[in-house]
Amino acid sequence: MRRGTRSRSIRVARRSRRIQVRRTRGSTMADTAEVVIVGGGVAGLSAATFTARADLETLVLDAGSPILRRNAHLENYPGFPAGVNARLLLDMMAEGAERAGADRREARVARVARDDDGFAVETDAADRYRADYVVAATKNATDYLPPGVDVVDRGKPFVECDERGRTGVEGLYAAGRLAGKPHQAVVSAGHGAEVAVTLLEDADRPFYHDWVAPEGYFTDRGRDLPPGCEEIDDEERRRREAESLALMRERFAEPHPSEQPTHPSLDR
Repeated sequence: MRRGTRSRSIRVARRSRRIQVRRTRGSTMADTAEVVIVGGGVAGLSAATFTARADLETLVLDAGSPILRRNAHLENYPGFPAGVNARLLLDMMAEGAERAGADRREARVARVARDDDGFAVETDAADRYRADYVVAATKNATDYLPPGVDVVDRGKPFVECDERGRTGVEGLYAAGRLAGKPHQAVVSAGHGAEVAVTLLEDADRPFYHDWVAPEGYFTDRGRDLPPGCEEIDDEERRRREAESLALMRERFAEPHPSEQPTHPSLDR
C-alpha cells in the first residue's frame, strides 16, 4: 500500500459517512458529535477543518449570516494577491471543512449547557445535540453560553478566555472575534486553527502535525510517521495537485452568484 493511502482512505470514509451521528437515549433523542462548533464564519470553519482532520466527529451549527459576507472585496487575506470575493472564500472554507469530514447544519443555537457527560446543545428549532467539546465562534452572540463563561462588554460583548481560547468552563472554547481577536478575517481563521489544536492537546490526542510530506521524508530516515502526517509518492502528489488545480479553476471561472449583502440597517 502506498504510504499515505490508508490515512487518506480513512478521511474519504469519514467524509462519506459525515456524521452518521451516534444517538443517545434520554427523555429525548439527541445527535451526538465529539465537537460542536457554534458559528460558520472563518473562525468556526477553520476550527472545524482541524478537528475533523484529526478524526474527531465535528458538527458545525451555522445560523447562516457570517459578517464577512458583507465585505465587497477581501484584499488582505494571504494567498490572494488581487483579493478575493469574500462569499467565495467562505464557500471554499466550508467545502474544505466538509472534505475534511465535518458536517454542517443550518441552525441557530439557543442554549449550551454543561453537565457530567459533556455538553447539551439546543437550537431555537428545539433540535438537540450532545458534545464532548464546544467551540463558540459566533460574532457577538453570547446569550446561549452556559454559566461559568465570563462575558465582558467593550461596546460589544466578548468572552473572557486565555490566549488559546480556553474559557472558564472546561471543554468550552471561544474563537475569533468572540474571543476578542482583531476584526480581521485572517486573524480569526488563524485563531480558529489555534483553538482547534489547543482542543486536541487538551483532549490528549497525539501531537498533531497535519502535514503531507514527500515519500520517504520521515520513513527513509528511520523515523515513524508523526501522528496526523502522511507520505505520498510523486504520482499521488501529481494527482492531488491536478485535482486542486481543476477545483480552483472551476471555483474562479465565473463571478460569485450571490447578491452583495450590506448592513441590515441599509436593507430595503
